[in-house]
Amino acid sequence: MLYIVSTPIWNLEDITFRAVRILKEVDFIACEDTRTSWVLLKHYDIKNNLISFHSYSDERKLGKIIDLLKEWKNIALISDAWTPWISDPAYNLVKKALEENIDISPIPWASALLSALVVSWLHTHDFRFIGFLPIKKWRQTLLISLQSKDYTVIIYESVHRLLKTLDDLEKYFWMEHKILIGREITKKFEEFKRWTVAECKEYFKKQNLKWEFVIIF
Repeated sequence: MLYIVSTPIWNLEDITFRAVRILKEVDFIACEDTRTSWVLLKHYDIKNNLISFHSYSDERKLGKIIDLLKEWKNIALISDAWTPWISDPAYNLVKKALEENIDISPIPWASALLSALVVSWLHTHDFRFIGFLPIKKWRQTLLISLQSKDYTVIIYESVHRLLKTLDDLEKYFWMEHKILIGREITKKFEEFKRWTVAECKEYFKKQNLKWEFVIIF
């Protein structure tokens, strides 16, 4: 059985009893970064066999995990934060497991995009999650297509590309267009800015940028 286990966004208390139990009971835990995952596992006294599995893992590593699943081993797949397969490198593993008729069970919980959406003023009845915007190919085409949208859009952005994305939103929409930017969600210094694109751009230019961001518009 392959378990897709949601882990906390940042606050280690945001995890279900069931998730902790599964992480203790499985034979292996596949994680993006063993060093990052170890912080969570140590906090809940979870002593288990870890397998590193990330976006740079080759077919051999993928094959090893699939072979273990075929041997009736139970494996929990976790990401550094949130739910695996949401803008994560887990896609290939889940896809391959399904092709091999391996049972998969989701263990849900934390979601950065929904956490940000429910504290925004924007419509929640119809929204689209884009994930990370393309770096080059299709970026302009995608942004132009969103100009005529009649629904709420949610994207993730890295610390390195935040200002570039704000430039693009200013270019393809307008500088007075109101957006929400959230960062460090569920952490001590959680922050949400509900400002215009221009105001957000001016503010974050002066900040020591860390972590990833959720942008809603």
